[in-house]
Amino acid sequence: MRVIVVDDEELARVLLREFLAGHPDVEIVAECGNGFEAVKAVMEKKPDLLLLDVQMPKLDGFDVLELIGSEIPVIFVTAYDQYAIRAFQVHAVDYLLKPFGADRLAEALARARSRIAVRDASHGRLGAEASAKVSALVSEARASRTPLERILIRDRADVHVIPVAKIDYIESQDDYVSIAAGGKTHLKEQTLAELEQQLDPARFVRIHRRYLLNVARLARIEQSVTDSRVAVLQDGTELPISRTGYVKLKEML
Repeated sequence: MRVIVVDDEELARVLLREFLAGHPDVEIVAECGNGFEAVKAVMEKKPDLLLLDVQMPKLDGFDVLELIGSEIPVIFVTAYDQYAIRAFQVHAVDYLLKPFGADRLAEALARARSRIAVRDASHGRLGAEASAKVSALVSEARASRTPLERILIRDRADVHVIPVAKIDYIESQDDYVSIAAGGKTHLKEQTLAELEQQLDPARFVRIHRRYLLNVARLARIEQSVTDSRVAVLQDGTELPISRTGYVKLKEML
């Protein structure tokens, strides 16, 4: 069982390393001190299991889980309160509440082995139910931190962190969104409706079924030749405005 250990505390990683040494079938393929390193290591090493700290600077455990997806079983390592722990029991392979002992880790590893066996039997996938649970956990974490102040996007092993204040607009592209910021666009696997719910409604408005606009980027509204309206951004970009979108935009201006 190939394992990646992720914790920003070196002593915590040392303890996990010592406990894992007692399991001959476990190989630690990487140790990471932050979420950025974790995402990169997961993409490169393709581990069977992730031992993931929750409370980390920059990218926390929820951010890492959002970026890596649902294919890899996760054991959370956390000092969170009882409410959060109950959620982990439902959605994760297991959780380790700091401080924990070698026996508690052994229990978590046993659960992970069972999960991996199911994954291997289903040709490398955790299954729809497990994927849904991971997605639910990420959604819960997002909801507790709305409105968003940044958006995370994975590009292979790289992670882009986009402050929402720098976003010009967001365009729907089926199950993806294209985020325009600073003259560049980034694709993220998320629906526009879901992202709209997470952004500050005092800063972003749905001007069209396909577009979310950062109102701070609006330069002016023009009438088009088809008697509809167009939002002209400060950089000259033009976006269509629907009738409903115009009503919403007028209420904000």
